[in-house]
Amino acid sequence: MDHLPWTAADLPVLDGRTAVVTGATSGVGLATASALAQAGAHVVLAVRDAERGDAVAATMSGSTEVRRLDLADLASVRDFAQSWSGPLDLLINNAGVAGGRGAVTQDGFDLQFGTNHLGHFALTNLLLPHVRDRVVTLASGAHRAGDIHFQDLALRTRRYSLAETYGQSKLANLLFTLELERRLRRCGSEVRSLASHPGYSATNLGIKGRSKPLVATVNLAGRLLAQTSEQGALPTLFAATQDLPGASYVGPDGRWELHGSPALVGRSARASDPALATRLWEASEELTGVRFDLDLE
Repeated sequence: MDHLPWTAADLPVLDGRTAVVTGATSGVGLATASALAQAGAHVVLAVRDAERGDAVAATMSGSTEVRRLDLADLASVRDFAQSWSGPLDLLINNAGVAGGRGAVTQDGFDLQFGTNHLGHFALTNLLLPHVRDRVVTLASGAHRAGDIHFQDLALRTRRYSLAETYGQSKLANLLFTLELERRLRRCGSEVRSLASHPGYSATNLGIKGRSKPLVATVNLAGRLLAQTSEQGALPTLFAATQDLPGASYVGPDGRWELHGSPALVGRSARASDPALATRLWEASEELTGVRFDLDLE
């Protein structure tokens, strides 16, 4: 007998639990935060624009809170982490950017790599002493187009390619998930590190600053082919609440992982390389000045 598709209605009761969702003002992040709050969690919307976050939170049911966080500014990441007190059950590293040729973070890194990977790398490590359950980091099928260019991670000398640069940041998300899980197991932590991807969902990712014809084409494709943000959030919600092994990767189970119900999915050989994951972690520590320092006495 076939099982019914897993939906947000299958979320467990999350009363008494606290979640942080980065990039929660639109798209999959907003849908993820809304579903967690409706299931009973206290959800902190960690967003760059607090005023916009307040407006979004006012439309949500359940217990919510807005705190400012700019992942493209390591000083902002440190401020957010230093202001945190008390337990944190779920850290959802959802925020991401695509595009922005020549754009850099406050610290001089390529905007995509700096936001999608380095910002979340620093945030996770700084918050880790508070985390009790799991960290879920959003990746993408685009990771298959990426490689890690250690000689120029900040994209200061390489020629810009959207597919390659975004793919590098998403590959970094999966390698981060893998190495974080290894370090958590080594120090005896009960926290788990997992990854998810939303498939093809209708969001604004990657269209800011694009030409009007391109944006129109993307919007048309979205209307015809894309899942809703609520459907795109399901892999993240599944990874955040179901009993899965550490380092699991969850995505849609449909053709090419574009649509469907959440399920364990595959990843590229590069994304499964533990030596590459360790090397990227060490490079990320040097770039951010933030290190894994979980003391489990």
